[in-house]
Formats: sequence, C-alpha cells, structure tokens
Amino acid sequence: MSFRTFKQPVVASRAVITTNHPEASAVGLEILAMGGNAVDAAVAALFSLSVVEPMMVSPHGAGFFVVRDGTTGEIATIDNYASVPLAARPDMYRAIPGSLENDTDDNENDIGYRAVGVPGNLAGWCHAAGRFGSLPLTELVSPASRQARRGFTASPYLVQNIEMEKDALSRFPDSAKVFLPGGKVPVPGDRIIRSDYALTLERMGQNGATELVDGQTAYSVAADMDFNGGLITIEDGRNYKVHERTPIRGRYRGYDLVAMGPVSSGGLHIVQMLGILEGFDLKAAGFGTVDGVHLIAETLKIAFADRFIYLGDPALVDIPVDWLLSQDYAATRRAEIVQNGKSAGEYGFGVNPIGSANTTHLNVVDSNGTMVSATQTLNWGFGSRVTAKGTGMLLNNCMKLMDPVPGRTNSIAPGKRILSSMSPTLILKDGNPWLAIGTPGGARIFGSVMQAIINMIDHGMTPQEAVEAPRCWTMGPTLELEDTFDDLPALVAGLDGRGHHVEVVSKIAGGMSAIQIDSVTGMLTGASCWRADGAPVGLSGGDSRLVDIAMTR
Repeated sequence: MSFRTFKQPVVASRAVITTNHPEASAVGLEILAMGGNAVDAAVAALFSLSVVEPMMVSPHGAGFFVVRDGTTGEIATIDNYASVPLAARPDMYRAIPGSLENDTDDNENDIGYRAVGVPGNLAGWCHAAGRFGSLPLTELVSPASRQARRGFTASPYLVQNIEMEKDALSRFPDSAKVFLPGGKVPVPGDRIIRSDYALTLERMGQNGATELVDGQTAYSVAADMDFNGGLITIEDGRNYKVHERTPIRGRYRGYDLVAMGPVSSGGLHIVQMLGILEGFDLKAAGFGTVDGVHLIAETLKIAFADRFIYLGDPALVDIPVDWLLSQDYAATRRAEIVQNGKSAGEYGFGVNPIGSANTTHLNVVDSNGTMVSATQTLNWGFGSRVTAKGTGMLLNNCMKLMDPVPGRTNSIAPGKRILSSMSPTLILKDGNPWLAIGTPGGARIFGSVMQAIINMIDHGMTPQEAVEAPRCWTMGPTLELEDTFDDLPALVAGLDGRGHHVEVVSKIAGGMSAIQIDSVTGMLTGASCWRADGAPVGLSGGDSRLVDIAMTR
C-alpha cells in the first residue's frame, strides 16, 4: 500500500528528533549537537514547544514519557499527569444533565481559574532530565527563554487556533496582551514576543521543579488563583508527585510494544486492541477497505466500553490489566466481532471519554540507542485560556477531563490523578529498538496510534505513509472517517451496509510523528504528518577521521 504524502521524511545516521514545530525540532538538534542525549533533546524541545506551540503545552500542563536507555536497555514510563486540587469537591460544578462531554454551567471546568488542575509538566521534565539526561537544566531551558524573549513567527496553524479561542482568550488580560495584541488576532508571519514568560523560564532553569512549588512563579500563580476564585494553592504543588509507572507490554506479530500504563488508558488499549486484531488477517483485508475499517471500528468500540468500566486512577481503582491484556480475553472479545457481517453497534455501556486534540508529541532517538516518546498537554487549546498574572505562563484546564457527576469511576475527588488517553509508545524488533511513535488527539489518540502501527506492520507502509494515512475512529454509534480515504463514497456505502453510521470529517486526532530504526543499516527515519506544524530533523556526519600526524609531515 502506498499513496502520495503531504510532507517528506528525514533520514539520518546519528540522531533524529520529531516535534510539532520546526523551531522546537531545531532546539532539540542544537542540544544533540552539543553532546546532549535523546532525553536532553526531548526536554529542551518541550520547553521550546511551550513557547512556539503555546496552545498545546506549558510547564503548567500534564504528560507522559516512555524512555529507553540506550546503554542499559532499561525502559521507564514517567507519569507527570495532572491531579485534582485538594480544595476540589465532587459536586463543585453544576453538571449539565445528559452531557457526554463533561459539560457544566458557565463552562467552569473548561474556561477560567476553576478549570485548572494541579500541573505535572515542569516536575516531569525535570525528573526525566535528572534521571536520564547529561546536561545542566539551565542549558536545556536557555534556547526556549531565548525564543520567548526575541519572539517567534506565528504560523497559520497557530493563528487558526487563536482565532478559534479569541473570545475566551480576551477574557484574561495577560493572555490577550500576548495573543491578541491591540485586541486583534495576529496574521501569519507576525512576531509574537513573550517577555514575561522568558523570565519565568529563566527561573525554571535555575530552580528546576521547585519553581512551581516554592518559587516566585508558584506564589504568583497561587495569588492569581486566590484573587480569581481558583483552587490551586501552594500546598497542591508541595503534594504533587511524579510517578514511574509499570510499563504496559505486549506483542504483535513478532514485535514487542512498550507503552504508558495507567493513569494513561492509551497504552493498555493499544495492546488490548492489537491482541484482538492479531487473530484477523488485516493484510489480506487491505488498507482503507470496508473489511479492514469494519474490524478496526468494532475493536475500538470494545476498548472504549472497557475504558469506561475499568480505567481510572490506579491508586483508587483496581484495574484488571493482566486480564484485559490476556490471550483468553482477546479470544473472547474477538469472537464477538462478525468479520464480514453487521456491526454489533456498541459493546457494553460507555460514555464519551473527554480529551482534546490540542496536545503535543515528540520522539527522539540518539546515536547511543536511547529512545524517547513523550506526549504532553495543556488539555484544551491554550488550556484554561488563563495566563497567570506576571508569569507569561498559560495554565491547563485538565479539570475538564473529570466527570462532574458524583459517584462515578472518574468523578472529582481531592488529589485524584486524572485519566488520560495519551499514548507515547516504543516498539522493539528482535529485542532491538525499531519505532518511537505517538500523537496528540484526546480520546482519538490510542486508536490513531494503533492504526499507524498496523499500517507499518501489516500494510508495509513507510513511517511517512503510516503517520499521514487516513484514519477512522469510533466508540459507537458514529463511525468517523477522514475525507482523504480512496474511493470514499464506496467506502461509506459499504460501511453503511454493515450497520455503521458514518460521518466524514476533515481530521481525526492531531499531528502524529514517528522515528523508525532500520534493523540492517541502523539509519533513522523521522516522519511528521500534515495535521500539525511538525518537522523531523536529523543529525548525520560525525567527528573527523583521525590520522597519524607524524606520518603526514
């Protein structure tokens, strides 16, 4: 299977980084060229993304890392996701009856100070750098503070996002002065300068994670929260902890998958779904066919039904991970799917898992074989749309992910870790690094990553083809199809005949990226898809070939 791609991949011998903005990719390359490793490059690029892709990520956000140490082969999965503030209560919002998207009166859990969860990004970035990195934090933050101070060029994608959120951003003076200068939406090519944020970044470089615990930034956020009726306090920062979780591991057609475990639902469901689909001949079914899409859609419905019932904060919910990933479970659920027949509709009871496409993802592989796959977020575009006074830093709106109705698995409780669908993933072939992959996209993340894996393993696609290929998504009853599938009318008609209710959309999930390591040559191929500003960059060349100086005289 092959088709025309929108972007071009990069091939390099020493290192590759893929991020969703070219300036952030350039920062990662700068760090690699300085002698930093893949984790150094990833952390520096995330700080950069918080400047140049501000709608997607901030140190006041949440995320996950999957890291493979190239020297020891150790794999660590780092949970720096958000948690519920200690002052929160199950009935703190007025839930809109019947809403499947956690909607509340006045959008309190979406826009403004009461939508903000306890952040984990700065703590997680510093944890990853301290655990696996080789360069001082000041050097990792310096490029981002430079970008914030001198400004960066607004891309059409950023401008589109500002246009979408202009009314909400205009409600908060420190957000409006940066993203709506003079009360107007910037045009592509305008320079956006973030002077306050440059100073905040410099303090983070000097003080590390403590800057959001007992530093000037922490006290500025707490004061702004207190004045505006928010929940975050200094105590929340002091109580927050980064966790290294047990990785989710699985095997698909001879490849070993390693992914983020709960409190992410994504890794578990990717492995679960691939276990079910391994019993079908997806290669014979073909890419983008009625048979192939039908099988993927039915499997997605199973995963989402299980997500609602079983997934939550692992400290509070007994998640049956081994059972959900077992061969017996896969065989039982596989038998429920009619391969060439009607859709089963929905599998069990579920509710729409909330999540935003406004997230970012990066991958890095270095010459030592260290691999990083990291997905990080503010949750919604520009998070809560609040920039904390005097800091230049956008605050998350992760409380939108919590169920505002009391008494359910993911209802609000003080200190509870918030459930996510983000799915940074690494794949090994014969025990050796083969692929780092992930994407933004909220609830659509794990289904999209799974499809890209199938694209490469079953359909023989290149990384560029795999990340750009048309996607489908469903949790029942509506089946979404991207409008770039070949022979779309016939595909829609065929799926309609199987009992699916099809909706054609322009985009499912966000800007996916991947890095593949050739098992024979060791060459690295990086790819970023058309759904974001992603840019893969690579480092080749190397040190000079030394000669005997005495022999040349």
